[in-house]
Amino acid sequence: MEFFDRGGRLIGYRLLGPEAAPLVVLAHPLGMSQSVWDGVLPALLKRHRVLTWDLPGHGASAPCDGPLTLDALVEDLLALVALAGSERFDFVGTSIGGVIGQALLRDHRARLNQVVLTNTGARIGTPEHWAARAERVLEEGLSTLAPELAPRWFSPVSRERAGLVEGWTQGLARTDDRSYARLCAVLAGFEGPELDADAARGVHLLGGADDLSTPPQTLESLAAKLADAPLEILEHVGHVPSVEAPDVLAARLDAWLAPAREGLGMHGVDFDTGIEIRKRVLGTEHVERSLERATPLDAPFQQLITRFAWGELWGDPTLSVTQRSHITLAILAALGRDGELALHLRTARRTGVSEAELRQVMMHVATYAGVPAANHALAMARQHGWGDRPTALE
Repeated sequence: MEFFDRGGRLIGYRLLGPEAAPLVVLAHPLGMSQSVWDGVLPALLKRHRVLTWDLPGHGASAPCDGPLTLDALVEDLLALVALAGSERFDFVGTSIGGVIGQALLRDHRARLNQVVLTNTGARIGTPEHWAARAERVLEEGLSTLAPELAPRWFSPVSRERAGLVEGWTQGLARTDDRSYARLCAVLAGFEGPELDADAARGVHLLGGADDLSTPPQTLESLAAKLADAPLEILEHVGHVPSVEAPDVLAARLDAWLAPAREGLGMHGVDFDTGIEIRKRVLGTEHVERSLERATPLDAPFQQLITRFAWGELWGDPTLSVTQRSHITLAILAALGRDGELALHLRTARRTGVSEAELRQVMMHVATYAGVPAANHALAMARQHGWGDRPTALE
């Protein structure tokens, strides 16, 4: 857990995974916390960098002192994305997290890749419902209302799991009353945007058959406003699939968050996509410096490697960026391509390569390509900051 000072208000967040991996942002439901995503993190972290955070007054985030707006919630998120150093990202949001996702689709579509909205709606409940909920929370307190509200999140099947309802009831009881009530006001005033097919491309919807707060009909109405975005309803799931069916959700996210490569035909990946991936792996400064130095002689070469090596190869989600680094380092070391090897040694930490993994890569090089090649590559690795602490050999 880390903390970000946002205008004097602390936001608790987690930023996990290799810096060079594509970023996915996860937004949690009202009354819960970023820990709702714990069950899907192991699967996501195989190929992604993951950002989660707590809404105001929830989990580890400080309460808000004044009125809250949806725009302010979006700005909190974008400030965290900037902290991660990302321009574009995937987004997954549940309930009010899905409302935040709809606001992003409306106002910041160019920054989004794939978007998954679960258990949410273009309108959730009614303004009167949320006004009444906020009034009760301010009068009675969440510590009193939590045993009534928390069970509604889960399906009858999920409620049979030992400790599930009790644990989340305690979490809700600890949530700040005023922040919760102000988020109720955000939901009361929300009406989701209607998007055309281009704006809704890459949007996926998911719901639970036993969801009391956003039943399947609510998701169907949202799908209609989002150009008939694909919708799946999970049986025996209520309002929180990341908690109730984490393995199922992880499998869906693994498929949906992969870059859309179908329909490319003979055209391949475009230059801008390749540049985005190249900057993410090698660093913006290095890539921009390479492009600035390009001349009429080598500009077509820059186009080629950006579209092919970075767009087609590094952009394919079949292997993680860490796995691709392992392969690249081994090949460059075996072939003695020192210039490229130095570059990839410098950036290997961005892709999540550990020193132990680098050592094993070079063991493979020694075995299959020769000891001198591996020895030379290890010497280069030491020149670039790997293995700073000497180890005594017995």
